[in-house]
Amino acid sequence: MTEYTQTMDIKKFKTYFPSVKGAEIGDDFFVAELTYGEQLKGLNYPCRFDGYLAIFCLEGDVDVDINLKTYNIKATALMCTVPGNIIRISAVNSDIMKIRFILVALSKEYISRVHFDMAKLFSGNVNFLDDPVIPLSGENLRICREYLELCADLLSSEIALKGEATLSLISSVFYVLGSLWQNRAPHSRLDPADNNSLRVKTVFDQFIKLVTDYHTSERRMAFYAEKLCLSPKYLSKLIKEASGRSAPDWIDSFVVLEAKNMLKYSDISIKEIVYKLHFANQSVFYKFFKSHTGMTPSEYRNS
Repeated sequence: MTEYTQTMDIKKFKTYFPSVKGAEIGDDFFVAELTYGEQLKGLNYPCRFDGYLAIFCLEGDVDVDINLKTYNIKATALMCTVPGNIIRISAVNSDIMKIRFILVALSKEYISRVHFDMAKLFSGNVNFLDDPVIPLSGENLRICREYLELCADLLSSEIALKGEATLSLISSVFYVLGSLWQNRAPHSRLDPADNNSLRVKTVFDQFIKLVTDYHTSERRMAFYAEKLCLSPKYLSKLIKEASGRSAPDWIDSFVVLEAKNMLKYSDISIKEIVYKLHFANQSVFYKFFKSHTGMTPSEYRNS
């Protein structure tokens, strides 16, 4: 192993399955039906996907690691991930030739053009970060299937404005998915009717994006507060209000995840990991890692 993880965009992602004829809009939007045996073996190794990914399981049973936490995906389950998540297929629980997915990949740039009401869509539903898989049945299953089919039909068509039409469809999809996750978390930390709640959620999203981009080199609250034009104290208050977790806790969790990923999926030395994560020395890193995991880096690597 020479690279502990790789960051992929849609263009690179599609090289995993060059023979698949998916429906697409350049390197911004891609929909395809895939089988594990032929096309998804590349995901046996961890990758950080720089976009939004939805995987709808048609048949089979696999375990997927998202940020080193394992989730089971089987027929009619839907998994969604956000930019920066580290993804890996960790276990195959059924005949590999009978594992089929519909995969939908969208770039961050494409999503930025989608119009929707943030207050209605994100009514404090930050639990999505910790619960990215939802089993579908009945009417919800039918609706999601029809959306996926309509998406593929639009992208494969000769309609002149299919890009714009698909944007509107994706906006509708977001409301459907938001509703599904809200139904699993009836208690909302934020009030969607409160404009202040919308600001809190917006700041939280911006903070998580910054932490995703900078956690390997920056752990100071002052850095993130300055990026968001807020005081460290006020930023901490907003993050706690939005998620129930402190801002330093979020930063540390990303750093621990990165360290775990390097220890498990690379053969680089602990000294090099200390350097890559910008710790002052190995002693500081050992103390940090053990305080968060209960294990030394060496113990975790060998576990």
